[in-house]
Amino acid sequence: MSGKERLSRGTAASLGTASRRGAIEIDRVSIIFGRGAKEFIAVDRVSASIAAGEFVCLLGPSGCGKSTVMNAVAGFEHPSEGRITLDGATVTGPGADRGMVFQQPTLFPWKTIRANVAHGPRMLGKSKAEAMEIADGLLEMVGLAAFADNHPHTLSGGMQQRTAIARALANTPSVLLMDEPFGALDAQTRSMMQESLLQIWADVKPTVIFVTHDIDEAIFLADRILVMSASPGRFISEIPVDLPRPRDAEMTLEPAFMEIKRRCAGLIRTETLKAFEQQSAALRARK
Repeated sequence: MSGKERLSRGTAASLGTASRRGAIEIDRVSIIFGRGAKEFIAVDRVSASIAAGEFVCLLGPSGCGKSTVMNAVAGFEHPSEGRITLDGATVTGPGADRGMVFQQPTLFPWKTIRANVAHGPRMLGKSKAEAMEIADGLLEMVGLAAFADNHPHTLSGGMQQRTAIARALANTPSVLLMDEPFGALDAQTRSMMQESLLQIWADVKPTVIFVTHDIDEAIFLADRILVMSASPGRFISEIPVDLPRPRDAEMTLEPAFMEIKRRCAGLIRTETLKAFEQQSAALRARK
């Protein structure tokens, strides 16, 4: 992100209160779908403590429950057992204290980029002038001020996701939840988006939970990686990423990065093989 795209001091100050909140406790949470013969344990007794302002990646094979855990933190799913707290209060549903960025941008196509970002503050009772001021500051932060009056369909995929990040930050959430937000982007755009995200996080410092199945992405972004097992999803390893910040693409070639990658790859390979075996067994059972 270029210097002119960096978060302005005024906007950083107004959003920076998020850094004083956002401690998450996941306490022996299980999430079960269906009943009787159709019962399916998606997540099995997971526990984790995430400090305010920490950047944590959930890494695991497809179908392991990463997104289910995130949806529970967001309040979209309710634990069958255990509980999740945010700053000591039990999470019972969605709230403005948690911003969500999905795999697809999910912007309002009929609204301008500025109006998309201003939507959240308006829903929380801000005046139109206040909401637009917030939107303009955030669009400057993500390098889209020149496109404020455009509609989403005129922007590239990466620009749409930057808009989605700005919109998620518009309500000054203490927690930013990101569900594989860069998965649909080409490799070069994805790399640039990762660096941009780290700059935004460094300026605003919300707590971030980032779901990915990409090992390099997890290592590049995270303070800590929570590795999940094949279904039912459990946390099987906690890997600290003791790499200096700020980070850039050159870091991915360093021995320390490669050592963490080797460790993650071994765990993911084992769990992916288990997932394949589970799928094969399920297909045989249906015959």
